[in-house]
Amino acid sequence: MPLSEHEQQLLEQMEQALYAEDPKFASQMQGAGARAAQRRRIAVGIVGVVVGLAVVLVGVNTQLWVLGAVGFAVMVASAAFALTPQRRRARLGSVQSDGTIRRANPAQRTRSARGGSFMERMEQRWDRRHDDY
Repeated sequence: MPLSEHEQQLLEQMEQALYAEDPKFASQMQGAGARAAQRRRIAVGIVGVVVGLAVVLVGVNTQLWVLGAVGFAVMVASAAFALTPQRRRARLGSVQSDGTIRRANPAQRTRSARGGSFMERMEQRWDRRHDDY
């Protein structure tokens, strides 16, 4: 039985709250989708290492050392790709008292950090704090 629209919205809201409060735990609970993506990365990495090894062997046999170096670089890059976890953009925010999530605005943060003196940034924070209440 499919979920109603209201139930889907509540479930999405709970998921966002979980990501906001504990992103590490939420990423561990992703399930089969994340495991399939990691398996795909490993498969691509293995294929890349094999191709790089073949290029190294061709480079050594033809005495084209540049080709061997390129093959080695392909091998290292493929191994690094396979062994590093996929980066996921953290959806950071804070959970409000009513259960909704207030998203952090990174553009606003970098803009205030770039321009103005320390006192101007403190005034901007003060104004934002009062605007929220």
